[in-house]
Amino acid sequence: MRSGFLVAGLAALCLMVGGCKKEQGGEQGAAKQAATKESPLRVGFFPNITHAQALVGNGSGAFQQAVPGIELKMFNAGPAAMEALASGSLDASYVGTGPAINTFLKAGRELRIIAAAVDGGAVLVTKTARTPAELKGKTLASPQLGNTQDIALRHWLAQQGLKVGQDVTVTPLSNPDILGLFLNGKLEGAWVPEPWGARMVAEGGGHILVDERDLWPERRFHTTVLVTTAKTLKERPEQLKKLLRAHVELTRQWQQQPDAFISRVNEAFGKVTGHPISEPVLKDAFSRLEPALEAMPGQLQQAAEHAKQLGFVPSADLSGLVDTSLLKEVMGQDGGQP
Repeated sequence: MRSGFLVAGLAALCLMVGGCKKEQGGEQGAAKQAATKESPLRVGFFPNITHAQALVGNGSGAFQQAVPGIELKMFNAGPAAMEALASGSLDASYVGTGPAINTFLKAGRELRIIAAAVDGGAVLVTKTARTPAELKGKTLASPQLGNTQDIALRHWLAQQGLKVGQDVTVTPLSNPDILGLFLNGKLEGAWVPEPWGARMVAEGGGHILVDERDLWPERRFHTTVLVTTAKTLKERPEQLKKLLRAHVELTRQWQQQPDAFISRVNEAFGKVTGHPISEPVLKDAFSRLEPALEAMPGQLQQAAEHAKQLGFVPSADLSGLVDTSLLKEVMGQDGGQP
C-alpha cells in the first residue's frame, strides 16, 4: 500500500516538474521571440551641429524615450558610419549626402534615405582670395576625400576652370586640422561645414568666398539626411516610425522655437565634444542652416551627377534611393508638415 502511494507520488512529482520545465521553456521562448522582435535600434550620428536633431535627441533623452532600447553610436566620418550600416552593425544613421549616395551606388543599392534633416551650412572660406582666379597656386582643404564638401569644392573649381593638382591643390584634412592650419597661415582656405566656416571667419579673419546655398535652386541643398537599409525598412518599420516621429518633433521645435532649440544644440554639442560654441560663432553658423524633413530627389540627383563627373561613383542612377513612405505616414498621423 505504501509503495503504491510512493509510486503515485513520484508520478505526480514528475508531472509537476515536467509541467514546470515546459512552462519555463515556453516563457523563455516567448521572451527570446520578443527580444528578437524588438532588438535595439542602432542609430549613428556625428558630433556636428549639422546633425542638430540627433545631438538634441541624444542629449535630451528624446530618442531614448521615443525608441525604447535605442543604441546611439557616434562617428567622426561618413564612410565609417556607412561601412557600419552596410555590414549590419548599424540600423540607421544621420549622414551627409555624399557618403549616402556613394554607399547606395557602390554597395548594392540597399541604402534608403527616409528623411532629410538639415539644409545648407557649407562654405568656402579663404584667407586672401576674393575671386576664383586668385586661388591659382594656392592650397585648399576639404574634410575628407569624396565627402559632401570635397565633391562640392572640386566641382566648383572645375566650373571656374581651375584644375585640381595643376592650378589648385586640394588636401583632405579633419576639420580641427583645417582650422589650425588656417590660423597658422598654412592654408589659403577650405570648403567646410558649420560651425567650422564660422570659426574660420571669427578666429582666423577668413572671408566667405562661396556660400554653397548660392549654387543651388532656391538656395537649398541637403547637408544631412537620415538613412537606413532596405532590409531594416522592411523588417523593422515600427521602430523606424518611432525614430522618425522623434525626428519630426525635434525638427518642428527647431522651426517653431529656433533660439531655444539652437541653445539646446550647443548644450548637447558641448557635452559630446567638451567645448560648447561661443554665442557669436553659433549665431553666425546657424544663419546658414535650415531644418528639413522631405528629401529633394532632384537635388540629390544633381549631387550624384557631380560625383560621377569627378569619378567618385560609377553612375548617377539614384532610382530607389529615397523612400519617405514612413515619414509621410508619421507626418499624416501627426497632422502633416508644420
